[in-house]
This record gives sequence, structure tokens and C-alpha cells, in this order.
Amino acid sequence: MPAVSDNRRVSALPSVRARWLAFGAILFAGAVGALIGSSFVHLTCHGTCGTAQGAGAVVGAAFAAGGVAVVSVLVLRAMGEWRKTQAERD
Repeated sequence: MPAVSDNRRVSALPSVRARWLAFGAILFAGAVGALIGSSFVHLTCHGTCGTAQGAGAVVGAAFAAGGVAVVSVLVLRAMGEWRKTQAERD
């Protein structure tokens, strides 16, 4: 791996701030997915639906957080590779 001018090794690891932002986005998507799942079950269910609403919230949160997690990982990898490529060119 080529070295940068100040004797540090070039890394494709994204910055700490970018990783925290991705983590926050995943948590936010999970919360919104839980609200959407719970609301969907609330609108379609009649009578006592506490368990179904909870299950809808869990499923909605899992799908939303999982989808945003996949996109976040791809974006962080692309960012890291871009930064590494730019450092190698310089």
C-alpha cells in the first residue's frame, strides 16, 4: 500500500463522522419504519390489535433499517475508495 507524504498509510476506511452519520441514518430509518409499520396495522386491523401493531412495528423497523444499512455501507465503501484513489494519484 503506498504511503502518504506524512508517512501514514492510505486507508479506504471512511471518516468517523461519516460512520456516525450513517449510524444515525440507520437509527432514524428504523424509527420511521416502526411508525409506518405500526400505523399500517392500526389502519387495517379492527378490534384489539396490540400484538399485531407491535409485530408491524418490528417488521417495518427491520425492513427500513436494513435497507438504509445496505445503502449506507455501499456509500461508505465508495467514499473510502474514492478518497484512497485520490490519495494514490497525488
